[in-house]
Amino acid sequence: MSKPEFVYVTFIETTPDKLWQALTNGDFTERYWFGYRLDSDWKVGSAMTLGKGGIVMDECVILESDPPRRISYSWHPIYDDDIATEKPSRVTLDLEPRGKVVKLTVTHQGFPDHSKVLPSISRGWPMVFASLKTFLETGQPLSLDPTSET
Repeated sequence: MSKPEFVYVTFIETTPDKLWQALTNGDFTERYWFGYRLDSDWKVGSAMTLGKGGIVMDECVILESDPPRRISYSWHPIYDDDIATEKPSRVTLDLEPRGKVVKLTVTHQGFPDHSKVLPSISRGWPMVFASLKTFLETGQPLSLDPTSET
């Protein structure tokens, strides 16, 4: 039986270069990702962290980097002792120009059976990428509270 995967596809009215910048620039990510910041030099083998307010929540490694077409990194949440025991999963972002829009496909895979990370990212990624789309198209992020269930 294959492991579960998470796939999210959206179309954003922007250019591949602007979308790449939005996905990889920490100052930019803080603006649409509810204050969270990604930090890396985005070279294969380099570390990447996701944090908020100076606290690192996820420790990752860049696995592929092909600007502005594809980025892939390991995903290892460390903010919770129980979740931190799971082996890292893999996030891949594919950017495909389609005229005036870019198709963004997010694939998150490599979860163990009974993963606690999979339900978390299944709630989180849609909010993050909806906010990214809104931000790039309107200049304003979504006004959601990512910790709220309603």
